[in-house]
Amino acid sequence: MPAAAPLTGAGLRPGDAHVLVVDDERDITALVAYHLAKAGYRVTTAGTGVAALEAIATEVPDLVVLDLMLPGRNGYEVLDEIRRREETRDAGVIVLTARRDEPDRIKGLAGGADDYLTKPFSPEELVLRVGAVLRRLRAPPAAAGPVLRAGAVAIDRAAHTVTVHGRSVPLTALEYRLLILLVERRGRVQTRPQLLQAVWESQPDIQTRTVDMHVQRLRAKLGAEGASIETVRGFGYRFRAAETPAGK
Repeated sequence: MPAAAPLTGAGLRPGDAHVLVVDDERDITALVAYHLAKAGYRVTTAGTGVAALEAIATEVPDLVVLDLMLPGRNGYEVLDEIRRREETRDAGVIVLTARRDEPDRIKGLAGGADDYLTKPFSPEELVLRVGAVLRRLRAPPAAAGPVLRAGAVAIDRAAHTVTVHGRSVPLTALEYRLLILLVERRGRVQTRPQLLQAVWESQPDIQTRTVDMHVQRLRAKLGAEGASIETVRGFGYRFRAAETPAGK
């Protein structure tokens, strides 16, 4: 009896996942595509930012491996477009960069990337990271139940939606999980390593700066209520909103 194909998360097998690889260096694209296909993923490729957006418009991928230095529309612009479009907002994105400077990595994370790798990189490591990001994105949301409220923030765990003062707030899957965790543990400090473990599955080389960038994006989306996510200097973050009385 043949062995079952490995799962990437929430019952998703690699063959069920579509990965788009975007890089203008053909040898890198071919190498990455080969290893992803070998792992069982369905892979398509694009060599420019424009071609990437055209490919995404044709079929939304589950995850995009995106080089930042692309001709024409660069990777930052493509990432911004992916996060702006409703149909691709929750797609996973792993950015590739030849630059090792921290500002470039931070800019990618702040733009909504789920992870990053600097060139040169191990194709095997990239395959592992693709699987890890898909597991996080496909993990079921917090158990369904009553609407979770914290001040003006309301989280409908059954519908997987967030509102602030009744206004819908579109969040990525990672932002949603981060908010759920902070609100469920309100009043308690969550260290960056704790958040990495719970939300990012704590890959050892994902830096705590990843948490800071996603918290920054989450605060911005929550507007004035974003101030409820307090920075506890030297430790991490805490959601300080008071409980809303039942029935309110």
